[in-house]
Amino acid sequence: MSESGQQDRHFDELATRFAEKIYGGAKGAIRLAVLQADLKEALPERPLRVLDVGAGLGHMSLWLAGQGHAVTLAEPAAPMLEGARARFAEAGQQATFIQAPWQELLGQLDTRFDLVLCHAVLEWLAEPPAILPVLHQLTAPDGWLSLAFYNRDALIYRNLLKGHFRKLRRERFAGEGQSLTPQRPLDPRELAVQLDDWFRVEQRSGVRVFHDYMPAEFQVRAELTDLLEMELAYRRHPAFAGLGRYLHWICRPQP
Repeated sequence: MSESGQQDRHFDELATRFAEKIYGGAKGAIRLAVLQADLKEALPERPLRVLDVGAGLGHMSLWLAGQGHAVTLAEPAAPMLEGARARFAEAGQQATFIQAPWQELLGQLDTRFDLVLCHAVLEWLAEPPAILPVLHQLTAPDGWLSLAFYNRDALIYRNLLKGHFRKLRRERFAGEGQSLTPQRPLDPRELAVQLDDWFRVEQRSGVRVFHDYMPAEFQVRAELTDLLEMELAYRRHPAFAGLGRYLHWICRPQP
C-alpha cells in the first residue's frame, strides 16, 4: 500500500470480460499491431527468453510464443491468468504461467530474460516507480524492456476536446472505485526521469494516436485495415506520437 493508502489494482471477472471485449475490437487490434510492429523492428531473429509482467489475457505473449520464443507469463489476477491459459491451450502453444504480483517475481524466478514486457501495468500501481528496479533485475544486461503505459497527456487532451475544464482544473485524471480508467495515468516526462537510472529509451511510439479522437460515426465507418495502416504510419510522427492513448517505449538496461 502506498503512503496515500492506494493499493495496486488487480482485475476481477468483470474487468476480464471488458478486456476481452476491447481486444475484440479496433482498439485492441491497433494496440497489438503497433506493439508487434515495434518489436519486430527492435528484436533479433533468434529465440528469446521472454517474461510478460502483468500478462493479462496473454495476447502479446501468445504472439511471441508463435514466433518461437520461450514465454513466461506472470499475472496476479486468477481470472486473467486462466483466460491466458485457455488462449494458449486453444492455440496449441506452450508457456510457463505464474500467478504472482510483480513484488514476488524476483523470489520466484532464478534467471534474467532477453525480453521483458510490461504493458498497461504501471498505471494500475500505487507507486509506479517502485517496479523499475525490479524490471531492471529481471532483464538480461543485453536484453530489452518493452514498456507500454497509459498516457496522461492523451487523457488531458481528450478532456480538453470535450470541454471538461472543471475536471482539468482539479487535475482529477484517475479512475475511481471499479472504474476501468487507470488509477495513475503517467506523465511521460516524469517517467522518463524515473526510468533513466535503470533503462535508456531507444524507440518511442504512440498507440492509437488518432483513433480515440475520431467522432464515433467515423470510427464505425472506417475500415480496420485503413485504421491499422494509418496508425502504423503515424505512430512515430513528431506531432502525433505523443497523443497516443498509450505510449510504447523499447528500452535497454543501464549498466
